[in-house]
Amino acid sequence: MITVYSIVLTIIVYIFARRFGRRYSSPLTSPVFFSTLIIIILLVGSHITYYEYTPAKKIMTYLLGPATVALAVPIYKNRDLFAKYFVAACVGLLIGTFTTILSAIVIAKCFYLSKMLLLPLTIKSVTVPVATEIGKIIKGNVSLIAAFVIITGMIGAMFGPKLLNLFKIDHPFARGLSIGTIAHGIGTAEAVKEGEIQGAVAGAAMGIAALLISFIIPYIIPYLL
Repeated sequence: MITVYSIVLTIIVYIFARRFGRRYSSPLTSPVFFSTLIIIILLVGSHITYYEYTPAKKIMTYLLGPATVALAVPIYKNRDLFAKYFVAACVGLLIGTFTTILSAIVIAKCFYLSKMLLLPLTIKSVTVPVATEIGKIIKGNVSLIAAFVIITGMIGAMFGPKLLNLFKIDHPFARGLSIGTIAHGIGTAEAVKEGEIQGAVAGAAMGIAALLISFIIPYIIPYLL
């Protein structure tokens, strides 16, 4: 019964957060962040533990698989656009991927963060399932990795579109590429709201960036630490 309640609660809260976010546009009313905050408050108020919420989470997480695969449809529909901007996309992905890694290392070094924190930060822009597998290879803390990945995705979804607007980057391909590269699945969900092209490009960027980081991180980490 708690599982059904948790699923229904999550869906209702997310719908409310979407509508509230459309009416009061702000980084803090981003549906992913706002709905997460509300659900935490409601679960604490209902005395439902994370352990009790886990079965509902697993069911909803399982549905992410088909949802991710469904991104192939807009990618296929816009294949001509991908071919047109293929070179630019490759350059952008490479620069974006290396920037996310190097910026994390520079920030960690500047603040004298320990190796336990530095390793998860280097793969913060990769979707959780891939990041945790990379973490096992580089001997990073899986719990910290998952936390940093989710926080990065939320920040990207909350502030990414606003920053792109600030710098007057309005091309749908460029917007989707940047958000997908840096903010993985959570950012892609935000990009889908902007339009089909943004969502398709973000989905492709998310997958390719994950592949690039999977190959890069295990080899360069020993030389950068």
